[in-house]
Amino acid sequence: MGKHDKTKDEANIQKNSNTDNKKKKKKRHIGLKIFIFILILLAIGGGIFAKKVYDLEGNWLAALFGHNEETVKNLDKLYILAMGESTGMSDTIIVCSYDPKTQEASMLSIPRDTFIGDSQRYATTSDKINSLYNSGNNPERTLEAVNELTGLNIENYILIDTEALVELVDAIGGVQFNVPIDMKYDDNNQDLHVDLKEGWQTLNGDQVEQLVRFRHNADGSTYSYEYGIEDFGRMRTQREVLIAIAKQTIQLKNVTEIGKIIDIAEKYVDTNMNFKSLKDYIPYAININTDNIKAEQLPGESRYINGISFFLADEEETKKVVEELFTGTTSVEENSEITNEI
Repeated sequence: MGKHDKTKDEANIQKNSNTDNKKKKKKRHIGLKIFIFILILLAIGGGIFAKKVYDLEGNWLAALFGHNEETVKNLDKLYILAMGESTGMSDTIIVCSYDPKTQEASMLSIPRDTFIGDSQRYATTSDKINSLYNSGNNPERTLEAVNELTGLNIENYILIDTEALVELVDAIGGVQFNVPIDMKYDDNNQDLHVDLKEGWQTLNGDQVEQLVRFRHNADGSTYSYEYGIEDFGRMRTQREVLIAIAKQTIQLKNVTEIGKIIDIAEKYVDTNMNFKSLKDYIPYAININTDNIKAEQLPGESRYINGISFFLADEEETKKVVEELFTGTTSVEENSEITNEI
């Protein structure tokens, strides 16, 4: 190869190198422009999202759900009858309400032995409200009985298998709870084995099931009178456990477990509610202050009728409690009376 050819080749190499460098620079410029464009889009999107969050008073989840200021205004107060199954009957019957506009929530426990018959003279065990459950086959009958007792018009129900409680608690890493007393009880017929110590502790799913099913110890001892003996104590514990689980479930760290929680609900929960409309309540429900949830039990007294233990609701007191928890008319009347006195 001659000197001239060698010089020509070097020139070509230099020319190709310059061309490649120009292409690379051009690509870098294009890439930089795209990157800047994406940043601008993100800034605009972030600004819009930040404005939506601001308009929604910091509720970023509502913004992610595509909500605006009008969404919550169009959400009605939610009423649900929650029932938990044990041995084919409902040992847990709780009326629940939630108002996303005011962030108020209430719970009213209905004793499982509540008399719902026509005549006390001919009362039988089938006149207890928990007998209507029939393994969840006729939830509408329980719903009707509760509406008659309370004067409410609840349309929605939710049936929860105890397995749902067990798996939910395990999914969220256990629940912190102050067990009110030492609990020790065994019943092979119900496959119920309770062994819990008094005091604050982290309970797993199996232990929470023991807790909510406990009424009394093997030696006959039970909750204190102040706490509420037998079924009254159990209902109080059930309400407080539900509040504790709700408080821990809505923590930010459990957002990653939402898939598991939904799977548990689909597997163990039966309801007549439309989940598509129910999801609109989620961004507001997670912000609720669970310490402010009002919780009571149906007022009345326990009495033996025809040798059977029943709970007889007090109609007048029930009306007052229902108004206080759900309709708000009692507090309004009381405030009016106070204003007039002043």
